[in-house]
Amino acid sequence: MSGVSRESVCVLVSGGVESAALLAGALGRSRRVHPVYVRGGLRWETAELHWLRRYLKALSAAAPGRRLAPLKILRLDLAGIYGRHWSTSGEVPGARSADRAVYLPGRNVALFSAAACHAAVVGASAVEIGVLKGNPFADSSPDFLRKMSAALSEGLGRRIRLRAPFAALKKSDVIRRGARVGGRAMPLELTFSCIRPRGLRPCGACNKCAERRKAFLAAGRTP
Repeated sequence: MSGVSRESVCVLVSGGVESAALLAGALGRSRRVHPVYVRGGLRWETAELHWLRRYLKALSAAAPGRRLAPLKILRLDLAGIYGRHWSTSGEVPGARSADRAVYLPGRNVALFSAAACHAAVVGASAVEIGVLKGNPFADSSPDFLRKMSAALSEGLGRRIRLRAPFAALKKSDVIRRGARVGGRAMPLELTFSCIRPRGLRPCGACNKCAERRKAFLAAGRTP
């Protein structure tokens, strides 16, 4: 346990590279790591969970002791909030669309609130999310994270910190660094980022598929 803090943390996970690397990093520095997935009724979640569970199986095999908690799936009716929206039906932003095209109104507000409640229940002191350098959305800014941390801590009656360990990194930086647990490389090829999956496979033509492909190539890796 040398170099490992006594802190327990929750990590907001999807199927993507950032949360996969966050989980591996958290296992190297925290006493207990709780992966949290928020299911909101959005079109990509079945495929995303399939790949997330495959990655977690590999991660669990490498995790020291019992530091990795079982995946916790929380449910929020985001589909009901968004109604007829590209995240639930219709045409999704394509490969050439700007990052702002994939904005989901208030999603981080909902994710942080749900994960912080779970953190309070399991005794975790922090919630981590894979926000990257250049994220254009107001609900991912350092100022927002500080203010949301304060509001959640006050409302829950205990200190809950929201952290973005990769805020100074690009996706290609995260891929280049890789994800390791106990000297063992974790399989980032099992990660998944697609907003219009074909069954359990990525479509290859949406905004997120293009972003993933570009980042892997920039890191000198095969997507």
